[in-house]
Amino acid sequence: MENYANILAERKVCILYEAGRGLSTGQSTGWIGGNAPAYFDDKADAIQEGDLGYYFYLSLIHPFKPASMISIFIPNDYEKYLEHNQYPDCSIKVMEHPMTDESSSDRFAHPGLIKHLISHRETCSDLHSMGQSFLIKFGGSPRLVQDEDYYSAKLREEGFSFLFQVDEDGYPETLLREDSSYPFAFGALYIYAKITTNDVQDPVAGFWQFS
Repeated sequence: MENYANILAERKVCILYEAGRGLSTGQSTGWIGGNAPAYFDDKADAIQEGDLGYYFYLSLIHPFKPASMISIFIPNDYEKYLEHNQYPDCSIKVMEHPMTDESSSDRFAHPGLIKHLISHRETCSDLHSMGQSFLIKFGGSPRLVQDEDYYSAKLREEGFSFLFQVDEDGYPETLLREDSSYPFAFGALYIYAKITTNDVQDPVAGFWQFS
């Protein structure tokens, strides 16, 4: 678990991911856009909240639990998650679940995103990552759009630590459909979790920011 310690304890190292359309499924570590994992085919009630519908955003194979995925769903009403953008009132859903293939159902498909596969680009020093473009940064320290302590204060108070971020600066040019907007206003989403010396539990949407 040396990499685990370097990435999630000492935070000297991180994993960077990118998205592309020319990858084979065997090369991928998840996908952004497209249909939700088949795991959610019979779990719509766990996603929807009353009249508030949700879109699938992305799924990432957990780098330290290869039989698990972390999936993210965002409300279909931008104003809802703009208003509720910070833990414990963040309306974005993050779920860890058994790894499954993409569903054939487009029930949760985001109309503004074209499916791209996610792949591991490099494992590098946290310092090096700060100057890089990436779709996902797993571990290390968050690269914040707004370096304000109040965003993470409640998370830290309740024992959560930074797990990964999704950064729209790392979107490939072909990800957004024509005339579609960036889901996070060309910003970044930060995922936190309960992290011990050998396990990651309870991933949650910590907050999202844009400049």
